[in-house]
Amino acid sequence: MSTNKFPEELKSIFEEYAAKEGDPNQLSKEELKLLIETEFPSLLKGPSTLDDLFQELDRNGDGEVSFEEFQVLVKKISQ
Repeated sequence: MSTNKFPEELKSIFEEYAAKEGDPNQLSKEELKLLIETEFPSLLKGPSTLDDLFQELDRNGDGEVSFEEFQVLVKKISQ
């Protein structure tokens, strides 16, 4: 998957995974893992683990990743 997706496409990808369980506007750690393994598999090949990534993205510490927090990841990988 190219990281040059349009915001609408990113939003629909985010929503597809976020709707799998719990809050449809938030990604749980499991949903984030599934999204990354499916859409951005090269992300988990480096030294950072899913736990590190989740902790970095979950800025407000609520245990879930919002779309705004997810966009930080997208910006990071598209540089």
